[in-house]
Amino acid sequence: MSDSDDDPVVSESDRDWDEYDHGTRQFRRKRLGASGGEELGTSLYELDPGKRTWPRHYHAGNEEAIYAIGGELTLWLGTDDEESEHVLEPGDYVALPSGSDHAHEVAARGDETARFLVVSTMNEPDLSVLVERDAAMLFAGGAPGNYDDRYVSKTVDLDAEVEYWEE
Repeated sequence: MSDSDDDPVVSESDRDWDEYDHGTRQFRRKRLGASGGEELGTSLYELDPGKRTWPRHYHAGNEEAIYAIGGELTLWLGTDDEESEHVLEPGDYVALPSGSDHAHEVAARGDETARFLVVSTMNEPDLSVLVERDAAMLFAGGAPGNYDDRYVSKTVDLDAEVEYWEE
């Protein structure tokens, strides 16, 4: 166990929780992949019963995966046109390649706090499409989950458009 950010061994107990509270979207996250990795990131999440994580979204430039550790989760995949619902229990794993077929949203089921890992490629720039809002988040300068280094971080309406050439 080490306190150094250069040490490739990271202990979950040495990381602090970041807490997110957006109404029913309340969760805790520990960034485990802040050390050692160059192209992968990993975060540990805790989600209380009845709460959800991020709005349904998909990435254009990154893959994600979810690995359930404790409790039960509901995972919604796809868009409203082609949605499927899955129950994830400890030991279940789901890969989420980029693209709209893998749009996803997660909620805790039952009476137990759910714990799960999210692993992601950390490519930037990226575009994250917020399916239910017809919006997209554009970011560059910091990979997914790395907000501090970004020089572009905007959420825009998918119908927003400006001319490329200014006349």
